[in-house]
Amino acid sequence: MISSSPPPHGGVAPASTRVMNLSHFLRQAARRHGAETGFVWGERTWTWADLDRRVDAMAAALSAKGIGKGDRVLVQSKNCNQMFESMFACFRLGAVWVPTNFRQTPGEVTYLAQASGASAMICHSDFPEHAEAVRSAIPDLRFIVSIGPSAFGEDYDALVRRHEGQSVPTAVVDRDSPCWFFFTSGTTGRPKAAVLTHGQMAFVITNHLCDLMPGTTHADASLVVAPLSHGAGVHQLVQVARAAKTVLLSSDRFDPDEAWSLVERWRITNMFTVPTIVKLLTEHPSVDAHDHLSLRYLIYAGAPMYREDQKHALKKLGKVLVQYFGLGEVTGNITVLPPGLHEAEDTPGVKAGTCGYERTGMQISIQNDRGDEVPPGTTGEICVCGPAVFAGYYNNPEANEKAFRDGWFRTGDLGHMDQEGFLYITGRASDMYISGGSNIYPREIEEKILTHPAVAEVAVLGVPDRTWGEAGVAVCILRPEAALDEQDLLDWMDGKVARYKLPKRVFFWDALPKSAYGKITKKTIRAELEARGCIPSEQSAES
Repeated sequence: MISSSPPPHGGVAPASTRVMNLSHFLRQAARRHGAETGFVWGERTWTWADLDRRVDAMAAALSAKGIGKGDRVLVQSKNCNQMFESMFACFRLGAVWVPTNFRQTPGEVTYLAQASGASAMICHSDFPEHAEAVRSAIPDLRFIVSIGPSAFGEDYDALVRRHEGQSVPTAVVDRDSPCWFFFTSGTTGRPKAAVLTHGQMAFVITNHLCDLMPGTTHADASLVVAPLSHGAGVHQLVQVARAAKTVLLSSDRFDPDEAWSLVERWRITNMFTVPTIVKLLTEHPSVDAHDHLSLRYLIYAGAPMYREDQKHALKKLGKVLVQYFGLGEVTGNITVLPPGLHEAEDTPGVKAGTCGYERTGMQISIQNDRGDEVPPGTTGEICVCGPAVFAGYYNNPEANEKAFRDGWFRTGDLGHMDQEGFLYITGRASDMYISGGSNIYPREIEEKILTHPAVAEVAVLGVPDRTWGEAGVAVCILRPEAALDEQDLLDWMDGKVARYKLPKRVFFWDALPKSAYGKITKKTIRAELEARGCIPSEQSAES
């Protein structure tokens, strides 16, 4: 008997939330372009069919070891083909890929393993201390796979050979099924796992192709000059969606000459990087020694770019620069400034200083402390909504409560929009600064410095730096009768925090300026640093 009850949802039957498993992008590339080169590293190349077979084999190996849908797999590795493949092997199983920044210390990586609830680890053989630290901290860790022969785990390629020809059914996933824990500190505190999902990332990939590199096809090629664990990993996932080949530098050491030689050799059409690397690439003499006319999109994000550096890059490369603003929590999808809006001269109408306009499908709201939207030209907190916004922080309701308000994700960055909808970033609601494209959170560094027996008080802040965009400066107050100098403190910190987080300069004062309530005021410290000539004033740094 047919029911006479009306269907729910306004007369429309509810649609399934099932979405395409992201690993299907690799399958599609292998079906359509199987014999074409998909991945290049040094003198080695892999076709799309090669990659798909290897991912099938590794997925089968992980499945045989008990990894399935929802399990978190921690990956500590430099850029290599195995790291790239591990993303798709996890996706294919419905497991969650949890990459680390390979430059982090064993203690920092152990924290990420614990915070993510990792049940297995894939670790490059160059990092035995990291593997041991994680195994010691998580006694019930199921296994460690080693990329390259090692004493701490079964070799990745040996597992691939053992399971060659095997496959497992691609996991059924919903729009909100987690696929990637993207570690970020958000606006404050220790790293948190931003949960990226299959449905969200499908939108992100489509958006990247629409706004950042339109017209990308299997004839394109992308050069990787940043760790695949973060933004570069998202960028390379986009390449797979269009079967555009990925080319790695031969080592983790950035070499501008090698980068430009690879651009020439492989006819590279796009790159994702940060302003610091753009500056190094375009100021190195090798930029004039190699043919780079194939390059259509040099995409940069992660930090503001000095206008003079922008002008220089445009004069060297032509109108190929693409800027975007975005956080890990929004997977880079907030604004875009396309090539046509990058100008090498400050002529009337040029919007110098903007990071662009809203990405397709995304909306920005500049809000005051109450959550009210403010008029154009008024500074407030940059908030955003849209399908690229992450699902929330894993197992962290307090952070989620702070991160969202009335459905808007609060970036913690301050800025304003003009009448045409172009966004200008003017500051940060937090003390976080960006050095070489990496977020640095002073509290973490301060807490580490305060464990030194000679240090009584410390303040760390970011200051303008021509090479790195911003660099850390520490101001320390020593305990009575204690003796310590700059180099001794930096040597002591080496190994306790990742090297990219180390302050560039350390100053020792008799006292730190404080408010009436006894709070250390970094605005006053910055002014005092400028007054003492320890750092350039912000005005002179921007001129």
